[in-house]
Amino acid sequence: MLKEFKAFAMRGNVLDLAVGIIIGGAFGTIIKSLVDDVIMPPVGLALGGVDFADLFLLLEAGAKAAPPYATLAEAQGAGAVTVNYGLFINSIITFLIIAFAVFLLVRAANRLRPEEAAAAPTTRDCPYCRMAIPVAATRCPQCTSDLRTV
Repeated sequence: MLKEFKAFAMRGNVLDLAVGIIIGGAFGTIIKSLVDDVIMPPVGLALGGVDFADLFLLLEAGAKAAPPYATLAEAQGAGAVTVNYGLFINSIITFLIIAFAVFLLVRAANRLRPEEAAAAPTTRDCPYCRMAIPVAATRCPQCTSDLRTV
């Protein structure tokens, strides 16, 4: 069983998958930082100084401190129950940027890949009845015409 596992783990596609997952995780972290630290502060400033990470809906006040809470950290520190829709908006923007970056990467990779040659046709049309027949056929199975002279 150990030999089988070693053979499985050392196959190329398993190693490629592992490398892809590790690189993808690191890429996701970079994009999250881009959204949280670079994109959202100017967007929030343009919307009147709103920090999207601090947008929340209070469902129940916390036991440690009474509302209002200026930030999500204050609400969570007070033990309040909140719906954190600002963090959800940040996650959506992060996802859209990652999806667009992956799209651009796949598009560039497809352009670099050589085009595959068209497969040789396996059928042709009978010159008499126009039915599809195998390329090597010497007689049409539909109209029984002799195709060796054509």
